Amino acid sequence: MGLRDRKKLATREALSKAAVRLLVEQGIDAVTPEAVAEAVGVSPRTFRNYFGSREEAIFEAFVMRAHAMIDALRARPAGEPVWDSLLAVLPGKFAEIVGQQGDLRVLKCTVTDNPALFAQQLTAFERIHRLMTETIAERIGRDVDRDLEPALIATCAGAALRTAVDVWVARDMDVPLPQLAREALLTLRQGIPIGNEAGRT
Repeated sequence: MGLRDRKKLATREALSKAAVRLLVEQGIDAVTPEAVAEAVGVSPRTFRNYFGSREEAIFEAFVMRAHAMIDALRARPAGEPVWDSLLAVLPGKFAEIVGQQGDLRVLKCTVTDNPALFAQQLTAFERIHRLMTETIAERIGRDVDRDLEPALIATCAGAALRTAVDVWVARDMDVPLPQLAREALLTLRQGIPIGNEAGRT
């Protein structure tokens, strides 16, 4: 990217991070174009040029971090089994996307009570899922729009990571999120073997 594009990207990222910080520290009502712009040192008009809503601004930071995860996945050695690539990249990079446990807990509670924020979360997840699907398709030599495997792998891996986060936050676990995420992915890769056992009586 040229210098102009890099500056625009940096401004977009700064605005999004400021929106998240205001949400965590002061609540969703504090996330206004004026407050976010002031935190970054730009005009409210600049905020509106980048984002159509505060909800979009809040989740953009997560999507932008996801691009770093995708870049790391694409940089894995050619010919490496896709699950090896996922295990090497996703636990650490996903933890970077998620951020601090306390901040995430506040965000999750706010999303539960705010339909607009919940809708934007779904939009963000879908964007990240598409990036994952496209990258997996490239690595396994499948058509992203016609073949089942890329979307299925991306969906399953995403579900494992979200489950790890839910457990990590709900139970206030001391276990590092990358470790929990890796355990979830390994369990998924093994076909969740516990599901093959007879039920307890």
